[in-house]
Amino acid sequence: MKQLTRILGVIMAATVFASCTKDLNKVPIVGAVATTAYTTPTAYAEGAAKVYAGFAVTGQQGPSGSADIGSIDEGSSDYIRSYWSMQEYPTDEAVNHWFNPAPGEYLYHTFGWTSNNTNLLQGMYERIYFEVAVANEYIRQSTDGAITSKGFSNVDVANIKYFRNEVRFLRALSYSHALDLYGSVPLITESQLPGSFIPKQVSKDTLFNYIESELLDISNNNLLPAAGHADYGRADEGAVWALLAKLYLNAKVYTGTDRSTDCLVYCNKIISSGAYSLAAKYGNLFLPDSHTTSASEIIFPIRMDGARTQSYGCTNFIIHASVGGTMPADTFGINGGWAGITTTSALVDSFDLAHDQRAMFWTNGQTENIPAITPNVFTYGYGVTKFRNVTSTGSRPDSTLDFVSTDYPMFRLADVYLMYAESVLRGGTGGDMPTALSYFNALRERAYGNTSGDVVAIGLSDILSERARELYWEGTRRTDLIRFGEFTTGSYLWPWKGGAANGTSVDAHYNLYPIPSSEFATNATLVQTPGYN
Repeated sequence: MKQLTRILGVIMAATVFASCTKDLNKVPIVGAVATTAYTTPTAYAEGAAKVYAGFAVTGQQGPSGSADIGSIDEGSSDYIRSYWSMQEYPTDEAVNHWFNPAPGEYLYHTFGWTSNNTNLLQGMYERIYFEVAVANEYIRQSTDGAITSKGFSNVDVANIKYFRNEVRFLRALSYSHALDLYGSVPLITESQLPGSFIPKQVSKDTLFNYIESELLDISNNNLLPAAGHADYGRADEGAVWALLAKLYLNAKVYTGTDRSTDCLVYCNKIISSGAYSLAAKYGNLFLPDSHTTSASEIIFPIRMDGARTQSYGCTNFIIHASVGGTMPADTFGINGGWAGITTTSALVDSFDLAHDQRAMFWTNGQTENIPAITPNVFTYGYGVTKFRNVTSTGSRPDSTLDFVSTDYPMFRLADVYLMYAESVLRGGTGGDMPTALSYFNALRERAYGNTSGDVVAIGLSDILSERARELYWEGTRRTDLIRFGEFTTGSYLWPWKGGAANGTSVDAHYNLYPIPSSEFATNATLVQTPGYN
């Protein structure tokens, strides 16, 4: 079952995929079809692979054709591409220069989105609920009763139980994204049979509690392999702990209750497990061979393979879209750039450019400042060279240059170090300042190559700045800025925030995204995110 997420070419022939939010009580495999599909251990492996693959690909043949969701553009609506766009574009870390009518990602940076920007917002919403739908049906078909009645060997039954709990984790991951991006959304589980209900919206507290309960059940009952003991790319206890730590880190935003102490519990579990250590070289984390050079740091990745996992999203999008101007595509291991994304001076200026090896920017032919949000001018803003499709030895992966083999690091140890330090500073118990400072400086020592970048004390503002330097373009920035009260307020401005050249505050309702207006036509019980029509 190694590298489960790469089992993409043999998905069940009986599987027929429908839009999950046009009719949320439809699921990909149902009733007699599901019973027929899940008849062998191999079919269960393939079904679990489909849930993993939903984060990276968009259909049955890739990179386009036989789409999972027929109502949206297949390429631009990829799960990680949509998530990355909503997390990075509205911040100081990324600016989109494409002004084509759809999907209109440039609107994110100026806070110009509305509930009617269906092409812009619908992709993420529908991808989340597609993942939920596939996961729910898998869980229905893999109950103890369902699998023990099929005559499988004890080994196969044990494997399917692992798959089931991996799928539960992946469903919780999708719901955590729904909570973070939208707040109050429908909650649908395997207990609700397709066609028998209208999906009901739940409060943020209810959704938070559900996600927490699922993850705690998996963790407390040891339902997945020990941290660091699953095949690379598959979820284990470490991935569950990392998601719990993230959930608790942001709990005050989600529920109004600080859970820093709980965040520390799971940071400590990850760190004390001994399963993880910082990669020797920061840049190797974002190359195609990260699974060999940096696996010790990466807790859970979304795997990509240019030959077998092809889409116009995930890291294929990040790498292609970040190459343009004078940047030689060959250096990045691709056959051509899409000239779409640069960064702002706010991110660039946060670095000690002469010494911090994490500062990966392309300056030749680029202006650091962005004088105007102008259609298709890639040369405004420095390019970002962090993600590449070239290995640590300078070779290209054994795949087409049209598609990349660079994994997306969803969770890694460096983030856990910073979560630990932040939780201590926020008053959480179970940690201490000397340890927090040592973790903070460990990241800087890797970045500087020595102790010259070490600091003797840290505060919360230092944590936010270090998170930008360490985790830029990894899909954390919007959430971080909201947690620190700096996403919509005037306390921190960056170029073109709110559509103003020097930045301006915006209304607090932009801390959440609206439910796409198209969803209300098929579910009249939905209530729109406050502040949106």
